[in-house]
Amino acid sequence: QAQLLESGGGLVRSRASLNLSCRGSGRTYSTYAMGWFRQAPGREREFLAAISSTGTMTTYADSIEGRFTVSRDTGNNVVYLQMNDLKPEDTAVYYCAARLGSTVVATEGDEYAYWGQGTQVTVSS
Repeated sequence: QAQLLESGGGLVRSRASLNLSCRGSGRTYSTYAMGWFRQAPGREREFLAAISSTGTMTTYADSIEGRFTVSRDTGNNVVYLQMNDLKPEDTAVYYCAARLGSTVVATEGDEYAYWGQGTQVTVSS
């Protein structure tokens, strides 16, 4: 059974850093592009970052570019989101997703077939 499990969230102060992990199981995720999204209360889901299956191509939302970095450990089916200089407006549930059957990045949530349960990130001022 395909599953994605996020971890690494928590409560931090403004300007802190967190490194989120997303571990995949049940499939060979090394052949899929992966993405990170977030959703804050009362707001729509927001694309953050995506990485190709080989890790050679990445794309970021303008709102977080320069502060967040996506990477992957293909051999271990893990994708990371390093988040630096966190701000209160980064407070949200963060999700990873797998773009089943595709090696290239995408920014639309509908392009991703598998989703994790999410990990809460709360940034206090």
